[in-house]
Amino acid sequence: MGPGAQQQRGRDRRPAGCTPHGTVIVPTANANETAIGAFNSTNGGASWSAVTTIATIKHHKVAGSLREGPLPSAEIDGAGTVYVAWADCRFRSACKTNDIVIAHSLNATGTSWSAVTRIPIDATTSNIDHFIPGLAVNKATSGATAQLGLTYYFYPPSSTQLSVGFTSSANAGGAWSAPQTITSGMNSTWAANTSQGRMVGDYISTSYTSDGLAHGIFGAANTPTTGAATSCTTSGLDNCLAPIDTFSLGLASGSASGLSDPVLFAGNGGNNANSLWNVVDNNGIHHRD
Repeated sequence: MGPGAQQQRGRDRRPAGCTPHGTVIVPTANANETAIGAFNSTNGGASWSAVTTIATIKHHKVAGSLREGPLPSAEIDGAGTVYVAWADCRFRSACKTNDIVIAHSLNATGTSWSAVTRIPIDATTSNIDHFIPGLAVNKATSGATAQLGLTYYFYPPSSTQLSVGFTSSANAGGAWSAPQTITSGMNSTWAANTSQGRMVGDYISTSYTSDGLAHGIFGAANTPTTGAATSCTTSGLDNCLAPIDTFSLGLASGSASGLSDPVLFAGNGGNNANSLWNVVDNNGIHHRD
């Protein structure tokens, strides 16, 4: 793989899409998680392009000492349009909470991208924090009727009670269904502790099956074996109950209303974004950051 692909492969939840023309497009975050980009191969991986910046990131670090970040989740529709989602606070006053935002490719090589839009799960004044998305695209659909499904974590206002939600679109992200709460009431302290904070696992995902229903997979944080008043600990006696969970039934795509929200907290783009993808040294290995 190319200089960027090897380093980034372990960072992305849904890293690549292959267009009907055989071009492989790999959305990625840079090492500092300050930009979302994409690179491609048109020759089966023999060589890889430079990184195109999709957008700079504005991200609010969530409460609860949770290990999370604005890593991209990406999928591709039946015609080759790539959709990329991540957690971003640009639409929130003073970047106090995150939305899940989305962009899509505008050409066959992933070198041109749409503007970033907010998935309108809640009003921008809700104080609900959204993070760790798992995006799906129904590959039997495309264009203006592409079906998108999104599973995500969120905190209710002034809370670190982990919840999981789902929303979907039947018109390529033009409008989104009313959000559904899949599970709630998970204390962040019930998630496994790591050197980087509490972790529910950032390998959340959503997939469509042939019946047109979306199925989300996510990491749960249940009451530890030693009781609800205790924290999950992986040192000494492991009392954690943190299984991988899913929807009991698949969920259909729907559409409700879309919001055109102003960007309240913007980053540097254009020529200033070129410096976000430098060749750097990572433990002696040179790669494209």
